[in-house]
Amino acid sequence: MADYHDDLRLAHVLADAADAATMDRFRALDLKVETKPDMTPVSEADRAAEELIRGQLQRARPRDAILGEEYGVEGTGPRRWVIDPIDGTKNYVRGVPVWATLIALMEAGEGGFQPVVGVVSAPALGRRWWAAKGLGAYTGRSLSSATRLHVSKVAELSDASFAYSSLSGWEEQGRLDGFLDLTRACWRTRGYGDFWPYMMVAEGSVDICAEPELSLWDMAATAVVVQEAGGTFTGLDGAPGPHSGNAAASNGLLHDELLGYLNQRY
Repeated sequence: MADYHDDLRLAHVLADAADAATMDRFRALDLKVETKPDMTPVSEADRAAEELIRGQLQRARPRDAILGEEYGVEGTGPRRWVIDPIDGTKNYVRGVPVWATLIALMEAGEGGFQPVVGVVSAPALGRRWWAAKGLGAYTGRSLSSATRLHVSKVAELSDASFAYSSLSGWEEQGRLDGFLDLTRACWRTRGYGDFWPYMMVAEGSVDICAEPELSLWDMAATAVVVQEAGGTFTGLDGAPGPHSGNAAASNGLLHDELLGYLNQRY
C-alpha cells in the first residue's frame, strides 16, 4: 500500500497557510464579493486562498495536477490535488463561522481518480479533520495531537440524526417528497450545511447526511474522511466515491435506507 504520510503532512501545511489567509479577511468590513456566472458568490479570500495553495503545491509537488474551484485544472498525470478554498462562501461573506478549506489528493486507479488524502480545516470553528487511505481518520489541532474518528453504531432510522443543507435542491430534482418522508422517519434533523454534516458523520455525532447537487471539490476531501472513519460515501445513485454530482454519507448501517428514501419517488 502507498504511504501517504508525506502528502498528509503537506496538506496540513497548505491548510495552515489557507487558514491564516481566510481568517485575516473573515468579517472584514471591506471584503470584496462578486457573483460568478453560476450566480454563486466568490470573495477575494476564496481566490487568495486558492492562489496560495496552488503556489505552494507547484513548488512542493511540481509533477502533480491541480483542480480548484476558482481556477480550474492545471497539469496532467496520475495524481491530482483538488481544492475548495472556502466551502461555505455564503456563510463566510455573512460572518457565519461554518466554512472550511477542503484539500484532497486523488490518484488514478480502477474506476478513475479516487481520493486518498483529505484535510477539512474550519479555522473559525477551531476544528480540523483529516484522513489518508489506510491510515484512518482523525480530528485535532495537529498530526501529533489528534483523536481517531469512528462513525456511529446507530442501526435504526428512528434513532438516527439526519443532517442536510436546504430544501430547494431536493424540490428542484423532484426528490422533495422522499426527502420529507426521510425527515419524518428519523429521530432528529438539522440543516447544518456544507462540509460540516460529513465531518459529524465521521465523528459519530450525526448518522446520515445528503446533498442533491455538489461539485467534485465539495466532496473529495470529505469522502475520504468519512470512509476512513468507517462510514459509507456514495452518490444518490449508490456509486461509491465523490463522482456522482451529489452525495449521501452514513455510518454504513443506514445507507441503503437513506438512498431508498431519497430515490423512492424520483
